[in-house]
Amino acid sequence: MVIEEIRLDRLEMPLKHPFETSFGKLMKRDFVVVSATSDGITGYGESTAFPLPFYNEESTETVLYILKELIIPQVLKMEKLEHPEDLDQIFQSVKGHRMAKAALEGAVWDLYCKRKGVSLSKALGGTKTEIDVGVSIGIEPTIEELLDRVGSCIDQGYKKIKVKIKPGFDVKPMEAIRERFGMDVPLMADANSAYTLQDVEILKQLDPLKLMMIEQPLAYDDIIDHATLQKELSTPICLDESIHSVEDARKAVEIGATKIINIKVGRVGGLAEAKKIHDYCQSMNIPVWCGGMLESGIGRAHNIAITSLSNFSIPGDTSPSDRYWDQDITDPEVEFYKPGVIKVPEGPGVGYGLNVQAFHDYVVHTDTFTRTKTV
Repeated sequence: MVIEEIRLDRLEMPLKHPFETSFGKLMKRDFVVVSATSDGITGYGESTAFPLPFYNEESTETVLYILKELIIPQVLKMEKLEHPEDLDQIFQSVKGHRMAKAALEGAVWDLYCKRKGVSLSKALGGTKTEIDVGVSIGIEPTIEELLDRVGSCIDQGYKKIKVKIKPGFDVKPMEAIRERFGMDVPLMADANSAYTLQDVEILKQLDPLKLMMIEQPLAYDDIIDHATLQKELSTPICLDESIHSVEDARKAVEIGATKIINIKVGRVGGLAEAKKIHDYCQSMNIPVWCGGMLESGIGRAHNIAITSLSNFSIPGDTSPSDRYWDQDITDPEVEFYKPGVIKVPEGPGVGYGLNVQAFHDYVVHTDTFTRTKTV
């Protein structure tokens, strides 16, 4: 296929409820949707970068810059693409900036699959027809409000409850959840790099709660100290921000820094690398799951496809659209097939269409690039 046009739409979507983590509070999602067109068929991808670099080093602005100035001009000069993985020859010329690369790669995967008439899930080697879904709960103003939110999510059938923690809001809220709802609820904590090895005694207090895991307790770029911490904890450590590639995953597993890995498509640079990490972890008996980044329906559709691979054995964070948005930008929106379960689409590409009116309602800026001119 020949990529004839690439469009970058910047969107601002207000969240239904504020979402707070250890690094701040979000009221809206500011992100980029990438569209790639060939022979009248368009594929869609989504950037998962936040407006400011508080999750990793990328931001909405850096994504736009890298795509506009470095990657898109090269893609539009390519004579043809046989497969989305062919983009790697261009990506290798730009160090890092994985979320920018993943956004474009996702659009090309969707386009490729639509042209082939196959689902993205099938193209990636997915075997599941449905996926179990967990939920990510932000830091609430009070423990009682947190308990109300957890209870609501349990009633809705979510298969895993993830709760954000930070110093000063960690042991007591997690203990309160166990006291209210019991030890059988699949429960985990996500620290988003809020702790250091000096906090080991605090983190040890989580061990009696029999959590599924504690996610990324230490620095966002650390592997070594997580290995030291894991020796002190009976709770499995899950790495998120530290894992950018299959090589990172290999090193972390080999030194005992992690027992579970969260695979986020944007963080690792795209679906191709996500699949490599999945395959490696499967060979090492390391379970994986797909984390969320407050994506719109486009990003959620890509997450559903990758989660259909067999070693995604822990429910991910791909909640239905209506948990976060009054109106999502896909048609249909992402919905439960039954409580806590989403069906894997069988249609071509990601299997979700675009709600054109909703999409345009959220767009704040558009750049269009063609093989002959820039508008």
